[in-house]
Amino acid sequence: MNFNPELCRNESEVESKLIVQYLLPQLGYTPETWHQEIAVGSIRLDFLAFAAQVIPFVLDDNSPLSVVMEAKHPNQNLNRHTGRLKRYLMSLNVEYGLLTNGKELRIYKKNQDNIQLVFHCSGREISSKIDNIKTIIGRNNLNEKTTEDPTNIKINLENAQNEPLVEEKTLQPELINSQLRSTPIIQQKRQHTVKTIAVYHNKGGVGKTTTVVNLAAAIRKKGKKVLIVDLDSQANTTFAAGLAKFDDEELDELKDCNVRHLLRSEEFYPINEVAKKSQYSNPEIDVLPSHISLMQYEIELNQQDSSKLMLLQKLKAVEAQYDVVIIDTPPSLNLYARIALITADYLIIPSDLKPFANQGLVNVKDFVKTNNEFRKFLNKPAIEILGVLPSKISTNSRFVQYTLPRRLEVIPKRYDLKVMESVIYEREELAKCTEKVQIVGNMEIPDPISVLDFKPDSTSAQEFNLLAEEVLREIGLTA
Repeated sequence: MNFNPELCRNESEVESKLIVQYLLPQLGYTPETWHQEIAVGSIRLDFLAFAAQVIPFVLDDNSPLSVVMEAKHPNQNLNRHTGRLKRYLMSLNVEYGLLTNGKELRIYKKNQDNIQLVFHCSGREISSKIDNIKTIIGRNNLNEKTTEDPTNIKINLENAQNEPLVEEKTLQPELINSQLRSTPIIQQKRQHTVKTIAVYHNKGGVGKTTTVVNLAAAIRKKGKKVLIVDLDSQANTTFAAGLAKFDDEELDELKDCNVRHLLRSEEFYPINEVAKKSQYSNPEIDVLPSHISLMQYEIELNQQDSSKLMLLQKLKAVEAQYDVVIIDTPPSLNLYARIALITADYLIIPSDLKPFANQGLVNVKDFVKTNNEFRKFLNKPAIEILGVLPSKISTNSRFVQYTLPRRLEVIPKRYDLKVMESVIYEREELAKCTEKVQIVGNMEIPDPISVLDFKPDSTSAQEFNLLAEEVLREIGLTA
């Protein structure tokens, strides 16, 4: 098996095609001895491989840390990343670090208070020089090496907890066991408490926006930190979250910094810069706003492979800031819906259960299947469908008593989809809370509010509280 660097067009493909599919198996690392996207304190690693299989473990003087592997975009200069690699090796007392962008590969070794380049080759030479690489960082070779004398270990516990790094301190032998063992157990990112939920149906008018903003508010009121991502060019969620504080397009504050900019740029527009604080709910919620201009850039972004993974990549940088991320999607099978289904861990499908919405469930299932195939390529598990959420349901008593049960039965029988326990009925307060305005001079400024803040004792507020409890339970977070 040979590696072809031409197959790596972005950072994700360097990770999957070079490291996961080629290097790790060639070097003798089994799935139990390497982990992707993990955290030690605030340090984030692409890959960490172990010579010995000791999982889970506490970071101490006997920890079998072996190799940190960092993947970069093919267009990035590796010289820009050697400083950070040095910090990782020094802070975590890892002996070797591999740095690659697919076009070249470097291996560094920790040497007292610095790192030394011990191997370098181009991407095209990786296959022919795999034996040389194996000699340095192959699992069997590292297993034969003796453990470094713990009295010489240099580690800065603050480095692993709070970057930027400060001057290193040499620990006295008698302090090693007590202080090192206070360092947190290494956690894989996929086990982090942050959960990402897409709210999607390719049929419009089924209550997606209402679900997103009020579910987010209900979860936030239960003490969870929430981020909303609006990927719909109609920007209904952005408006419903109260971020469109203008009544004239010339006063548009969102056109120069919204989710479109985040998706277009790898180096710029991080989430912390694009997200806005929204006060439609108390406590406030962070929102990545959308914009109608998103529609104009779909073709351009479709041609930019990295755009499909940009949201996923940038969420990694802020995952410690949030417990739940909720993504609103367009009612279509387009790029932005695909980005949502690639990024999310879970899927909620709001539906009014009417015939056209039900027919659309076939498209939803096919679209999910297509994106699950792409997720498999990325080493991501299939998205977990929490179920079809009955929403915008009529409160007519005869409908609720006779028609609704039949419509609910259709979903699992005909479409093989779970129906969620919660039901969101169409009520007056849900419409009124989004229509609130603020008078500023002669202008009416949109000032929407969540139904939980508008009428906290209302039936609608109770329904969203129940939905939040169900969702938190299903995704493994306690309310």
